[in-house]
Amino acid sequence: MLYRYKSRGALSQLRRSMVRNTGLYLMSLPVVIYFIIFSYLPMYGVQIAFRNYSLTEGITTSPWVGIDHLRVFYQSYYFGRLIKNTLFLSVYSLLVSIPAPIILALMFQEVKHKKLRSVLQAISYAPNFFSTVVACGMIVMFLAPNTGVIPTLLEALGVKLNSSILTNKDTFRHIYVWSGIWQSVGWSSLIYTAAISGIPTDQYEAAAIEGASHLQQIIHITLPNLAPTITILTILAMGGVMSVGYEKVYLLQNDLNLETSEVISTYVFKTGLLNKKPRYSFSAMVGLFNSVVNLILLSSVNLLSRRISETSLW
Repeated sequence: MLYRYKSRGALSQLRRSMVRNTGLYLMSLPVVIYFIIFSYLPMYGVQIAFRNYSLTEGITTSPWVGIDHLRVFYQSYYFGRLIKNTLFLSVYSLLVSIPAPIILALMFQEVKHKKLRSVLQAISYAPNFFSTVVACGMIVMFLAPNTGVIPTLLEALGVKLNSSILTNKDTFRHIYVWSGIWQSVGWSSLIYTAAISGIPTDQYEAAAIEGASHLQQIIHITLPNLAPTITILTILAMGGVMSVGYEKVYLLQNDLNLETSEVISTYVFKTGLLNKKPRYSFSAMVGLFNSVVNLILLSSVNLLSRRISETSLW
């Protein structure tokens, strides 16, 4: 009875909230519809991962094979390399992409001229609006062996290149990560810039009166106030550790750097669509495995953050 009473009370409270905030609910309706159509309804097709899917037989009538495809992936020759490359690129990207926008936002705060600061910010986040294809085209053009700006500059400085930078398996990871920073750091810094602007100025004034240096104010005032924002963004980033976007990797990939550039997403793309005999079920299972690992990482980091700092997504 108590449960029913609480349920009725929650429903009546929800109704009152919907009547009182009708405009807000209507504004959120397109977002809800979008996720229902493109995120929840496609979950019906996840069962392909557990079947030997055939286009002629359809989803529900294809034979059920359980986790056989996952066993094949685990026992395959490429499993270790794919996991290693995916984790290396993701962790490398996280280690650079988390502090980089914070540092840039702090640097912007040191520019006192507002117009100059606005121009610098606009220049920094402009690459974010480049499509992946355009960005990769620029990278290839800049790194071209004979005509590229960067090889030409390195040769002018006396650095001899034995091979093309793009075909070198050891440099691929650095190109992927730092080009990603170039493309996203400015846009990401806007979040921290907004958070810094919300810090009360009286905290800095009190610290200055106490004799704190500018660096001490950043360490003891700015960074602690940014801690919740940093925590939330780090948790969200951890949810995509295993999901290295295949578009950029695939566009920068070639036969010579394949040893370090082949990741789970490109492997799924190739086996699922580019293969002469597309392995839809196998690709679906690998993708599902990827998503499950991401969910476990996200939940674990969120739980750890809630226990340590009391800041979490849920």
